[in-house]
Amino acid sequence: MKRIIAPIIFILTFAPGLAAAQEIAPPSETSLVVFNTLLLFFCGMVVMFMAAGFCMLEVGLVRSKNAASICLKNVAAYAVASMMVWLVGYHLIYGIEPGGFLGPFALWSPSDMDPVDKGVASGADFFFQLVFVATAASIVSGALAERVKLSAFILFTAALTGLIYPIVASWDWGKGYLEAAWRFSDFAGATIVHSTGGWAALAGALIIGPRRGKYSGRRVTPMPGSNIPLSTLGAFILWFGWFGFNAGSQLAVGSVGDAIAVSIIVVNTNMAAAGGVIAASVMTSLIYKRVDLTIILNGAIGGLVSITAEPAAAEIWQSVLIGAMGGVIVTVGVPMLDRLKIDDVVGAIPAHLFCGVWGTLIAAWTNPAVSLGGQIVGVAMVGLFAFGMSALIWILLRYSIGARVGPEQELLGLDRAELGLEAYPEFAAR
Repeated sequence: MKRIIAPIIFILTFAPGLAAAQEIAPPSETSLVVFNTLLLFFCGMVVMFMAAGFCMLEVGLVRSKNAASICLKNVAAYAVASMMVWLVGYHLIYGIEPGGFLGPFALWSPSDMDPVDKGVASGADFFFQLVFVATAASIVSGALAERVKLSAFILFTAALTGLIYPIVASWDWGKGYLEAAWRFSDFAGATIVHSTGGWAALAGALIIGPRRGKYSGRRVTPMPGSNIPLSTLGAFILWFGWFGFNAGSQLAVGSVGDAIAVSIIVVNTNMAAAGGVIAASVMTSLIYKRVDLTIILNGAIGGLVSITAEPAAAEIWQSVLIGAMGGVIVTVGVPMLDRLKIDDVVGAIPAHLFCGVWGTLIAAWTNPAVSLGGQIVGVAMVGLFAFGMSALIWILLRYSIGARVGPEQELLGLDRAELGLEAYPEFAAR
């Protein structure tokens, strides 16, 4: 009997202490690589799903005669981005010399000779960076919907994802000029991803021009979307995808500290989106005397973009306020563009460009290590480069192959004009 009781007493006495010691033991180098790799693959797949969110949001906000065209442009944008990051983009971002302006033009290939030293499998890092590039490309398709030519959009997407975005990203994430000289900080890409896409969309909207019939003098002709429930689904998908977007940008989850940081980022991301929705609801009620669902959907996106520059250092109440300001910016920005006769079909420019700038600047409030001066320089430098390069490319496309479809094609709808099919054939007028 004593032989049975003694081991039991030993286990009850010492097992909790052994378990506690096991819990606080530092992870092995191998487990760090495994956990970090899993984080980037999982979050990368979640971010990739954002492509579906952008697609559904845009499809619902365009007229039915252009719905299939939007689907094609979103699928094509993701495929083109994948190719361009592989061909040149990755090494442009991470092959740059410290403090430099331009990395090498080189093909990416897996390099896992010493994964412990890097802390993650090279393929996981490549894939995670790839889906970020695709997100920037998706911003442009919605803003220029219903009149941009498919061939021009594909060529511009190749330039954006293979040249413009990688150079911008290298200045911070690749330890280039902005990070080295100005300590510019953009945790998950409020400026690097969203403002870059927004500047590209703004340049295209100015050079291609508005949809025919949208503006007549001071009059703005509404062109309602075809499927608001589908747009709502797209907004929810984007909200979900942002958890991978921001949390994955921690880039590590192999330690207790990293795991806690990831959890804080997810909470702050969610609360910023909620703040954006509530602020947009209140604002539209006050301005229009009714709640505008399309602006509220962009309010959620505006809140998400706003917190993206610094989701790790903010308190929850700060995240709510930052996101709420994003909702206000979207509510004010959409009609402002109409007054300027800048036709942004889905409200991408206020949600991604304006809120991206706001979120990047306000990061100096929540993170004491970030300087406002450095953030201002970074925002200005990225804006000048992204807008200037985008405008140049759109002008070259306009005067070469043409950047927009003809009047007859636009009236007919891009589904039938460019694709020879209809998204909703059973409802089409005959």
